Amino acid sequence: MRVAEGQWERLQFLARVTHKECLYLQETDSRLFADPMTLESLQKMEIDPVLAERLDAFVGRFGRLQDNLGDKLLPQLLDAMAEKTGAVIENLDRAEKLGWIESADVWLEVRKLRNQMVHEYIEDMNILISALKAGHAFVPVLIATAQRFAAQIEKLTP
Repeated sequence: MRVAEGQWERLQFLARVTHKECLYLQETDSRLFADPMTLESLQKMEIDPVLAERLDAFVGRFGRLQDNLGDKLLPQLLDAMAEKTGAVIENLDRAEKLGWIESADVWLEVRKLRNQMVHEYIEDMNILISALKAGHAFVPVLIATAQRFAAQIEKLTP
């Protein structure tokens, strides 16, 4: 399928950024979860600046990758494929029908999870550890989604 040059360049840019974000997230994920994540180990964050920075890096990279995939790359890709674009949920539903994501509902749940990692960990470490473990489990899904999007982009020509 042919796309306009400007649209092609934007998709290529987003694909490059997404690829780098995947690498960075995988790296941070492997370091943060190298040892079992427990409430006790997480509570050391207050006295361990390296752990605190790893935690912040994981949460930030997880959120950025999900945002770039769902809010930036997906609408651009749908548009390039001459698919109708709309609100986030409509785009996710379309991506699910096309086989690019496993489930729009799961994607939205993970978005809520990201918000828990960002906003609620200051108050409740139990919420944080649960959200972190769920985020860790979802990293392969984000990576696979990025790869599926990249494969679709490769089918396009300027």
